[in-house]
Amino acid sequence: MPVPAEVRERVRGFLPAGEDIRYIFPASWNETVFFVFVVTDSAITVLSNRFWSRTRPKRIWHVFPRGVRIGPVETNLIPAFELGGHTFEVEEEYVSVINACDAEIDEDGLPEDPFPDL
Repeated sequence: MPVPAEVRERVRGFLPAGEDIRYIFPASWNETVFFVFVVTDSAITVLSNRFWSRTRPKRIWHVFPRGVRIGPVETNLIPAFELGGHTFEVEEEYVSVINACDAEIDEDGLPEDPFPDL
């Protein structure tokens, strides 16, 4: 399920002016603390949510440079990835979002433009 528009609007208040959201996905830590990961052209901003809330960001938890890879995502039982020394769990539907986010920073990750002259 995509992140609702109201959550996207709440998140914009934590980003620098003019930053466009490229990717956004929720994740949890220890199944009790919930975060929203927001990827822009310049950074990966991790917002912590209010206690027991998945949709109400409270503050910026950490900002990573855009060159940092979020994955790989381990998909054994519950999809999980490690970032900043913490292991985050994510719903299966967001694994492709994380993979796409990481593919953008790999020079060979995206296919060649079939129509470069357009």
